[in-house]
Amino acid sequence: MTWNSKRAWIEIDRAALHHNIALLCSLLPEGCELMPAIKANAYGHGSIEIARECRQMGINAFCVASIQEGIELREHGIGGEILVLGYTSPWQFPYLHKYRLTQTVLDHTYGKALDSCGYPLKVHIKIDTGMHRLGEPWDAQETIISMFEYKNLLIEGIFTHICSDAASEEQGQRFYRVISVLRDQSYPIPALHLLSSYGLLAHPELGGDFARIGIALYGVLSRKADMEHYPIDLRPILSLKAKVAQVRELQPGESAGYDLQFTAKRHSKIAVLSIGYADGLPRSLSCGVGSVMVHGNKVPIAGLICMDQTLADVTDVPEVLPGDTAVLIGTSGVQEISACDLAEQSGTISNEILSRLGERLERFVV
Repeated sequence: MTWNSKRAWIEIDRAALHHNIALLCSLLPEGCELMPAIKANAYGHGSIEIARECRQMGINAFCVASIQEGIELREHGIGGEILVLGYTSPWQFPYLHKYRLTQTVLDHTYGKALDSCGYPLKVHIKIDTGMHRLGEPWDAQETIISMFEYKNLLIEGIFTHICSDAASEEQGQRFYRVISVLRDQSYPIPALHLLSSYGLLAHPELGGDFARIGIALYGVLSRKADMEHYPIDLRPILSLKAKVAQVRELQPGESAGYDLQFTAKRHSKIAVLSIGYADGLPRSLSCGVGSVMVHGNKVPIAGLICMDQTLADVTDVPEVLPGDTAVLIGTSGVQEISACDLAEQSGTISNEILSRLGERLERFVV
């Protein structure tokens, strides 16, 4: 069964992905490598598909949010380093060893728990330089140093997370102060990483051995304004499409959908699309807030988005038939709807729009 026979699906543009990888690599500081963030199913793009393409491009390190995400990659034959950025329950520590995963040390207490598991585990130590989320505080330097004495921690990296552009310089200084103290006391310095997508675009001088690139890898940034602020040639790699299941005609005054939120003001044609909020289409795009594209025409969403279907007003689009394809993210003729457009209309960021695209949408690399 091909992608064109599905009710709704995602297409991943291989050429655009490879272009973005090459572009981002060209921006890296000297000696720095990409460590793509393929957590949350690669921001909704399909972690296995994205990891395989990255491996073909020579990328040897990835980061994920959970041990489950790391295990899934290993079970699908993905090699290289896989860093688990978030919490792993102590009862799951044996699986870190079994699947050759690298665990983040969330703080010194968590480091003690990892050390007490009884066998060596690869880890990266997280330093909190101002995000105040995960990590050992940067000024607890003696505590950080003590973790280098734990016999079962194979410390292969140290990193922090930059929380904002305004704080980047101060956070960088705090991070490298920790590294300086370690170096002064003759501890071996493992791989360092500070940069995310925005860090690489705005502050590549922060350096490091890895850049944990997330949203930029997928050809977009979090907000539409950011795409204009950083004028680099990122190319969106994802298209979201759905089949027209049925075309209904409404007479003036007739209504459609839940709570009859769409009422025809003229003789109208309504296309029923095989996609809904259970697939990740935000319900906030209902009632004309959002649009879809059919036959190269942009048309409004009609009424309330349902769990499994969405109505679109195709009155002005000739010859729309069941089996036609509607585009919800991507291009159709000269028209385009981006993930940033949906995010702006929904009052959120593209990261959320993409990462919430549902599991029942099959992904196809084209």
